[in-house]
Amino acid sequence: MSVVSADLEPLTLVFEDDGLVPNNPMPFLIYKGAIDVANAHPEKTIEGLFGAHGWGDMWRNGVYDYLHYHATVHEALGIARGHARVRFGGDRGKEFEISAGDVAILPAGTGHQCLSSSPDFSVVGAYPPGAKMHVTRPTPENHRKALQTIPEVKLPKSDPVMGERGPLIRLWKRD
Repeated sequence: MSVVSADLEPLTLVFEDDGLVPNNPMPFLIYKGAIDVANAHPEKTIEGLFGAHGWGDMWRNGVYDYLHYHATVHEALGIARGHARVRFGGDRGKEFEISAGDVAILPAGTGHQCLSSSPDFSVVGAYPPGAKMHVTRPTPENHRKALQTIPEVKLPKSDPVMGERGPLIRLWKRD
């Protein structure tokens, strides 16, 4: 049984800079039902997939309940258990109901905040090789600094879900 559907295409959205959350001109990606997590160790399933595609700096937890972003690194969020309502893109962004098997991929600068979640909500987060993750809160000073660091974040060599030929490689380009 395959962990990932071979012809999976993510939903894509581009969030505008709102003056506090910079977001990114590259699209936010969300794969609905991407990973088969109907097993006893869904976190290990997601970690194995992300790791196989070079997204090796990982953690397990949830999504913070306050608005934040990462100005030095791109982030993948694999939902292992439960479900949550998460706003991506900052206060003027869009709310999504994400659930076990979904994966959200955030280009550097994309705001995110958990608005509500089930008690069993469990996320595996991962980053491609490069700079370490720092939690950045939306302030005018942080926004100014982020506008300098975000364009310097290297493009990943692979899509954490689909690998080197995955949609992320086609969809994330710099002008």
